[in-house]
Amino acid sequence: MNEYFGIRYEFDKVAVGRLIDEQLATIGKGYICVADGVVLSQAALNNEYLTTLNQAMFSVCDSSWVPVYIRLIYQKQFDQYSGSELFEDILNKRKYNMMFLGATDDVLFALRSHLTLIDQRIARMSFVPLPFCNADDFDFHEIANRINIEKPDIIWIGLGAPKQEHFMQKIVPYVDRGIMIGVGAVFKFYSGITELHRAPRWMIKSKIEWVYRLLAEPRKQSHRIMQILRITPSLLVKEFKNRKLC
Repeated sequence: MNEYFGIRYEFDKVAVGRLIDEQLATIGKGYICVADGVVLSQAALNNEYLTTLNQAMFSVCDSSWVPVYIRLIYQKQFDQYSGSELFEDILNKRKYNMMFLGATDDVLFALRSHLTLIDQRIARMSFVPLPFCNADDFDFHEIANRINIEKPDIIWIGLGAPKQEHFMQKIVPYVDRGIMIGVGAVFKFYSGITELHRAPRWMIKSKIEWVYRLLAEPRKQSHRIMQILRITPSLLVKEFKNRKLC
């Protein structure tokens, strides 16, 4: 695990899988954050949110630009590990009992249908919508009771940042078992019933996935992109100073 820009990242895909299995075999519960540019900028503005991220087991790096910044500042080579890739990797192992929390009934119904094509067991797993409310207003006891009845290994949370990270932090004390992973829009990507999809591979490799997201959701993404652009210069300056102090 490595800390950059104040966030504890795990970049190694093999290590991510190993750490999940070790956590399930010992403590049995915890949560993992998926940190993209939005999460990074929010954490830079809000120390409470940064604390929430760092109380997780670790964060995976769902930003194509953070590895570039790290290479420029520290001359270290890391790769992006997106929430979509993590989602696919865990599904393809076909060994975990899972729950899916968040999104609407329509999205969850379609998601179940699509994921069952990957693993037939998923047809019997629980897909639970959550009410639209602030992160503090969920009935954490009731939701945790549902989780504790199921006793899942992996609990996918699709609420979007920063709500899903706060949700995981607040509910984890009440959960008996399960590694929660906040995957934002991944439910919509894999449901097949919305116009929201992940960018083509060539755009991801070219580090312009943000252009695709901006065109798909101009109102939502323009605000996020402007925030990232405002915060990034100061983040880079601060990280350069931290490197010199090390």
